[in-house]
Amino acid sequence: MLINCVAYQDGQKLADIPVEDISEYVRQPETFVWVALRDAQPEELQVMQEEFGLHELAVEDARRGHQRPKIEEYGDSLFVVVKTIDCRDGEVVVGEVDIFVGDNYVLSSRDSHSLQNFLGVRARAEREPHMLRQGPAFVLYALMDAVVDRYFPVLDMLESELEQIEELIFSKGKQRDNIQHLYALKRKVTEVRHAVAPLMEAVGRLHGGRVPSICRDTGEYFRDVHDHLHRISAALDNIRDTIATAIQVNLSMVAIEENEVNKRLAAWAAIFAICTAFAGVWGMNFKVMPELEWQYGYPMALTVMVGVCLYLYRRFRRAGWL
Repeated sequence: MLINCVAYQDGQKLADIPVEDISEYVRQPETFVWVALRDAQPEELQVMQEEFGLHELAVEDARRGHQRPKIEEYGDSLFVVVKTIDCRDGEVVVGEVDIFVGDNYVLSSRDSHSLQNFLGVRARAEREPHMLRQGPAFVLYALMDAVVDRYFPVLDMLESELEQIEELIFSKGKQRDNIQHLYALKRKVTEVRHAVAPLMEAVGRLHGGRVPSICRDTGEYFRDVHDHLHRISAALDNIRDTIATAIQVNLSMVAIEENEVNKRLAAWAAIFAICTAFAGVWGMNFKVMPELEWQYGYPMALTVMVGVCLYLYRRFRRAGWL
C-alpha cells in the first residue's frame, strides 16, 4: 500500500506526485523522490522496479521478506534491511523495513508487524532543508536513526523486567517461577540481539574503509548510528550475562531448598527409626524378657522411647535440620 510519494529538490519539497510520474522527476537535476510503502504487494514492487530501475535481486529479497539485517551494494544503489522492535503487552514484536537508496530516490517498505511509521521522520527531514539537501543518503540516515532510537525503550523494558526478577531471586518458593521468567527474558534478549548485531556490522561499513559513493558525505551521521548500536549491543551483553548468573543462582537456591527438605525428612526418619527399633525389640514374643513380668514395663518402654525421641529432636533442632 502506498503511503506517500514526494519529490524534493535542493532540500525543499516540490510536490506529492503520482507513481507514474516518478521517472520524470528522477531525471531532473538536484531532485530525488522519496516513496513510502506498507505491506508492499508484488505488483507494487514491480512498478517501483520499473520506475527506479531497482536491481532484481534486491526486489526479490524485499518480496520474500524475513531477511537478516544487512546493507548490500548493487552498482550505485544500496539495499538496506533493518528490523523494527516494539513492545506490545510485555512482548517483543519484530518487524522489517526494506530501504532502496539511489542517487535520486529513496524507497522504504515496512511490513505489518512494524508498529512504527515514518511520518515523523519525513516531517523532521522537511524541517531541516539544509540536511535534506544532502539527498537520499540523509534520508537513509534519518530512517535508520529512527529505527535504532526505538531500540532504547525496548532495552529499558528488558532491564526493568530483569530488575523485577532479581528482587524475587531469594524469595522462598519463587525460584522455579523465576527460572521460567528468566528463560523468557533470555529469549527476548536474543530476538533483540539478532536485530542489532548484524545491523551494527553492516552500518560500520558506511563510515569506515571503502564507503559506498552515496554515503561518502554523510559518514559522520552513520557513525552516530553505529555508536548507538554499539551501546545497545554492550547493554544486551550485560543483560545476557546477568541472566546467566541469575539462572545459576536460582538453580542453586532450588538445590538448597531441596537439601533443606531432605534434611528434615532424614531427621524425622531417624526419630521414627528409634521408636521402631525399641518397639520392634520389646514387641517380640519371647517367653523370657527383662520387663515381661514387670508391672511398670510398658510405661517405662514408652518413657524411654519418648525421651530418646525428644533428645534427637533437640539435637536436630540445634543442628538446623528441623
